[in-house]
Amino acid sequence: MMALITSDFFHRSTASLFGVLATGVLIFAAVPAHADEAPVNSAEEGTRILDPQSAERLEQNTGLTLQWNSSGRPGVAVINHKGDLWTLYGEQTNGNQPGKVELDGVISEIGEGYFTFDGTIRISDTPDAGRQCEKTKSWHFAVTQNRPYYRLREFEWCDYLTDYIDIYFRK
Repeated sequence: MMALITSDFFHRSTASLFGVLATGVLIFAAVPAHADEAPVNSAEEGTRILDPQSAERLEQNTGLTLQWNSSGRPGVAVINHKGDLWTLYGEQTNGNQPGKVELDGVISEIGEGYFTFDGTIRISDTPDAGRQCEKTKSWHFAVTQNRPYYRLREFEWCDYLTDYIDIYFRK
């Protein structure tokens, strides 16, 4: 038996939840519908703000981190407005050591405890020198377990390492 449930939780059906009942075990897996597509938002659409409190929390963020960068200092995550469209540029370096993460794109939707970012994420020289990751698509960040940050929800998107990219906010 297979059940298909479509959710508008992230971004106009960008996530589908599949429940499969096989030998008495229920399995759930989130599958982004636009996982490997280019960004879907345009300047004409603007950013969909479904939860003003979450939008304010994101706009007043306190920085960005990638767990491999051990400098102890968060980087910046700058939100700008171009009309109704919110943009995000963020970066963190690893102090005087090699290693950098960079985000550049638009925020297409902000909902209660999540946002969707359409843009490019780049990671270089961390955790190993010479590692280069870059991908442009729709990315999903969410608050889980009442933590004080939005965490990137796509795991192992580059060479099978899990890169925790977090954007912090005040509780």
